[in-house]
Amino acid sequence: MTADDSFGRLDDDDYPAFTMGRAAELLGATAGFLRAIGEARLITPLRSEGGHRRYSRYQLRIAARARELVDQGTPIEAACRIIILEDQLEEAQRINAQYRRSASQDVAEN
Repeated sequence: MTADDSFGRLDDDDYPAFTMGRAAELLGATAGFLRAIGEARLITPLRSEGGHRRYSRYQLRIAARARELVDQGTPIEAACRIIILEDQLEEAQRINAQYRRSASQDVAEN
């Protein structure tokens, strides 16, 4: 891998670019908070060759949402469940919209 390849990955939302310490710092949270949302299976950090947790920007956005809910008084397990349900709802709405577009096209063609 060349240096150019490595820099290109920094734009990838799924590239695990952040260590646990840096991720916690960016979120204004603790490493324990990140471990807790990992244990709740909200996010699963990738592991470096040395076994250290690494987080992507996408995972940090999810963790930030969890932090927001926890800061509002929601227990961490409930916050994780809320986020999972929000994600499932968003996916269902996307599929429904896709289905409606397809059905509209079918009607227009007949």
